[in-house]
Amino acid sequence: MKADTNKMVWKQFKRQIYPQSFVWLGIIFLIIFSYIPMFGIIMAFKDYKITSGVHGIITSDWVGLKYFREFINDYRFYDLVRNTLVISILKITFAFPIPILFAIMLNELKGMAFKRVVQTVSYLPHFISWVVVVGLAYVFLSTQDGIINMFLMKIHLIDKPIDILTDPNKFWGLAVGSAVWKEAGWWTIIFLAAISGIDPSLYEAAEIDGAGRLKRIWHITLPGIQSAVIVVLVMSIGSLLGGGLVGSNFEQSFLLGNSVNSGTSEIVQTYAFKVGLAEGRFAYAAAIDLVQSMISVFLIFTSNYIAKKLSGQGLF
Repeated sequence: MKADTNKMVWKQFKRQIYPQSFVWLGIIFLIIFSYIPMFGIIMAFKDYKITSGVHGIITSDWVGLKYFREFINDYRFYDLVRNTLVISILKITFAFPIPILFAIMLNELKGMAFKRVVQTVSYLPHFISWVVVVGLAYVFLSTQDGIINMFLMKIHLIDKPIDILTDPNKFWGLAVGSAVWKEAGWWTIIFLAAISGIDPSLYEAAEIDGAGRLKRIWHITLPGIQSAVIVVLVMSIGSLLGGGLVGSNFEQSFLLGNSVNSGTSEIVQTYAFKVGLAEGRFAYAAAIDLVQSMISVFLIFTSNYIAKKLSGQGLF
């Protein structure tokens, strides 16, 4: 009996050889780049020095929570956590609703050709590297020869260039604005896909009953995409310290940050990167990243639990 079962499984596997190959390639990728590197977590609890090589991860002396306490007691700790949280919360507050509204607006458009053009143009920035985006920001916003500053001065709306790229008070707005421009169109695709799954007969029935466009959106479209909204929101909250779903906090802060605006641009990830590579303190950087990862896991489970309690739906 067991031999027949194994033979049946093997035959089914051979029939699905091409889909299986894609699945196993993905699993191998995760093992190599996600699970094997987790071995380095133990550096956070050891007095590891780069000069000791890879085997030093095992042979280095244990120091327990020394680096965790050092990070928490660091005089920059408050500013780093504040900047990280504020930038991420601002992105969720302003950048998260925009793809939902944009998806609903596109869904209401009647001209398919125009809708496709708008959708394509809106999600193209997602494929542009943050290095290029920052380069464009300097072209448009520079105080020396930035296009926007030159234009505003030309029409006499301002007397002198507006310092956006180096002003600490403007960095958070710059980070949120560039993230919205780059990622809003991409996330709109997810909500458009959710809207396309709504039964068209619901709209027809509502229209027959005299429901206007706004009422159809409120009573049919929004409830229909509720599950997609909750999933994306839980994932966004889970990546609150990284901003991964609405623009990378690290790349923005690292590329747009400088010595002038560091008071608001320096975040946990850039700090860990600098002390890890510039100062060679890999154990300390590993401890910082581990703290961030633990908080992210806690946020995912907490937000998922709250979402299930409030709406009955969650990520898992």
